Amino acid sequence: MSVFVALFSGINVGGNRLVRMAELRTFFEELGFADVATYIQSGNVVFGAEASEAGPLTERIEAAFEKRWGFRSRIMVRDLGWLEALVANNPYPEVADDPTRLHASALEREPTAEEIARLAERCTGPESFAVKGDVLYLHAPDGLGKSKFAEMLPRTLKVPGTMRNWRTVLTLLDMARKA
Repeated sequence: MSVFVALFSGINVGGNRLVRMAELRTFFEELGFADVATYIQSGNVVFGAEASEAGPLTERIEAAFEKRWGFRSRIMVRDLGWLEALVANNPYPEVADDPTRLHASALEREPTAEEIARLAERCTGPESFAVKGDVLYLHAPDGLGKSKFAEMLPRTLKVPGTMRNWRTVLTLLDMARKA
């Protein structure tokens, strides 16, 4: 059995698209997944599956989720190896001990050089970013809530993704390793 993490986008934000984590755990169990655990309300699920690739799992979970809750949520399903590489490849190790200033975004696909260049042109504040494969790392020294760059990032990059702070990333890695 392989361990995966599902990162939901757009649920439980601003009182909209509410999904209780207990219901989400039950949902994953009903789909036949094992050792299901959730972490905080933003939609993070660690689970075991008899699968070798995340792609088919993503499609299956997204379709079942939409049928159950009546709205679509983009879900990034990744395996334990991906999560370990995300942490190991952190280009900002000097700020890793301040998890409110460091974030990682799981992207639907690896951005093109042109997409990254377009984003770099817009990165004029105190923030910095790096893209490694299908992960965008963001260092926001003033915090994500005050970052104008973080606010415009999705519509400039135009590659769907879902962002987590470093504390969440490390917690999910710990949960996945224990699963």
